[in-house]
Order: sequence, then structure tokens, then C-alpha cells
Amino acid sequence: MTLDDLRVFVAVCRTGSLSAVARDLGRTQSAVSQHVRRLEKETGAVLLERHPRGVLPTEAGRILQAAAADGLAGLDGALRRLDTLVRGDGGSVRVTTGATTVRHFMAEAVVAFRREHPRASLEFQTENSSRSCFDALAADDLDLAWITIGSPVRGIEQRPVLRLPWVLAVGAEDPLAARSRLEPADLASIRHIRLPENSTSRAHLDGALAEAGIRISSDTSVADWDTALLLAELGLGHAVVPALPGWQVPGTDGPLRLVPIPALPPLAVGWAVRRWSSLTPLARAFADEVARSCVARAGR
Repeated sequence: MTLDDLRVFVAVCRTGSLSAVARDLGRTQSAVSQHVRRLEKETGAVLLERHPRGVLPTEAGRILQAAAADGLAGLDGALRRLDTLVRGDGGSVRVTTGATTVRHFMAEAVVAFRREHPRASLEFQTENSSRSCFDALAADDLDLAWITIGSPVRGIEQRPVLRLPWVLAVGAEDPLAARSRLEPADLASIRHIRLPENSTSRAHLDGALAEAGIRISSDTSVADWDTALLLAELGLGHAVVPALPGWQVPGTDGPLRLVPIPALPPLAVGWAVRRWSSLTPLARAFADEVARSCVARAGR
């Protein structure tokens, strides 16, 4: 049993696909299968179940996956801390997050961090949901994930940075655009542009509306908040989205208006890590810089 065996096995469990891991690693599917077979031979247990759409870990596989992910996380953290010691103020910080997060939450922090740590590198890995970020943290050599805060996740520590109020994004000519604020009941008649499928933000909003007894119709869905804003600006519907740092609420001078919905519970966003105590000084410095920048922008 080698570290490479365990890394490959954890990656296979995360993706549910031998072929996907083979592509990512630049290896053949047979080579990836050999890592799994070697682990099965040494443990004496069947670790994966084959299904038409891929593979899933068995009960024994889930036990090994959890232990391996925790062990690899600790080892990777130690190696990165050693690298920082050797390289002084050099080293790298690896972050996983959504496609538009850097622009909305990190732009100023990236500039400040690079100014303070000119020899350090920043690496970003894009994922399409908070769940994907959690999986990437558990399986890969990553330091931080910027996520929408949700339910507790085993082996992951979540730390809120901002609580974002909800707004209705609507074209300037729409009757609702003239309102200074909206109540959840006002949303019953909107033509809703739904947030990304399986996203924490969508689950949060759907739950809040259901609790308020509000049902809204929708014939459009999007992959990210920016697209929801664009479609609302084009007059294709109404988007209920979190108000991101730097947005002017209520309203703008352009074709789009952002009308607050203060009765909806705010959406928490922030950092997720495997262990805060295992972060390198560089990763902690970047996390703190992003938090400072976000809070400052939100207060403007």
C-alpha cells in the first residue's frame, strides 16, 4: 500500500469514475484500476462497487476513504508547512471555489496579498458547487475553499466571513423596481430565474420561501449568480440573489435594479478547510486578507 494508491483511491471515490481519474492523472484506466486492486488485495475487502454510471465505495471503501482522506490531509499540510520553512516567504496557497468568486470576493485581497508576499504564488481550482469544493478539499492538496456555508460536513471546518442579504434583481422598467423594499409575499407573482441546481444558495432560498409559505413559478435556471443578473437585466425574469460586496443596494443607475428583501434570512459565505490548525502561515494570511477585504467592502 503506497501513498499513490491511497491518493488515487480517494480521487476515484470523489469522482465516481475510474476513467475520469485516469484522464486527470494522465494515466490509463488499467493503471488506475491496479491501484484499487492492490488496496483490495492488502485489505482483503472489496472497496468499490461497479455501476452503469461509474463506481461507488462499499462500506469498507467508505471506511478506508475517510481514513485515507484525513491522513493525506495531515501529511499534505505538514509537507506544505515544511516547504514554507525551506522557502521562507515563498510557497503557495491553493484555493478551490466557484467560477466568479475571485472577482466578487477576492480581487482586492489578491492584490494586497501579492504586495505583502511577492514570492508566494496563488493557485485557484474552479468547482461548480460547495459540495464539489468539499470533495476537492478532501481529495486534493488544497488549502482553502470559499463556499456558501451550509450544514456541517464530516472532516471539514467551516468559518463564516459574511452574511449576505437577499435582493430582487429586476429590470428598471418593471413595476417592482420602484419599490424601496419587498416582502417575501411580493415574490409570489414573479417570473423566477432559479439559482444553480443542487447549490447551497438555492437550497437556502427555497427553504426560506417554503417556510414563509411562498411558492413561485420558474421556467429558467442558471449556473451562477452573474448569469441570473444578466437575464434579469435583459427582461427575461426576476432573480432573487444575495447582495455581493460592492453592489449598490437599493438600485443602480443602469437598466437593472436591486430591491432589498430584508425578511429573508441572509446567506452566509466564507472559508472551509480540513483543519484550521494545519494551515500554513501563508494560507492563513490569505484567508485573513480576504476576510478583511470582504468586510471592508460590505461596509462601504
